[in-house]
Amino acid sequence: MNFWLMKSEPDVFGIDHLRNEKSAEWDGVRNYQSRNHLRAMKKGDLAFFYHSSAKPSGIAGLLRIVREAHPDPTQFDPRSDYFDAGSTLAKPRWDQVKVEFVEKFRALLSLDEIRNIPALNRMILLTRGRLSVQPVTPEQWHVLLDRLRR
Repeated sequence: MNFWLMKSEPDVFGIDHLRNEKSAEWDGVRNYQSRNHLRAMKKGDLAFFYHSSAKPSGIAGLLRIVREAHPDPTQFDPRSDYFDAGSTLAKPRWDQVKVEFVEKFRALLSLDEIRNIPALNRMILLTRGRLSVQPVTPEQWHVLLDRLRR
């Protein structure tokens, strides 16, 4: 099993949206490195749901990958904010995965709190923060889960 961190703005799609819907397509990713991470995900992988561009930003819950990478239909829709005129049905550029709600934590673990955990100083979130989909090492995963479940 692999571990991930996936970011979304809570006013657009937050952990409560996912809890209410139970599952959803994780679409709209338009960064090649993040897209490649989506493509590496396997059914059953777990991810932290991270609320970005929020005050405070931080980890709000857990989700599970229930369908592996497949073409994101928003790239083909000219009315979508995520439309990509260079992407074709024969050669789609962008993928999405389907995720399901696992858990909402009692309290958000803020980015400032994460920065203050020495064992996480090499975490991609702290070294390359703008990446919307990123891997988390098993060690980082367990440190974060321990902190979140206290």
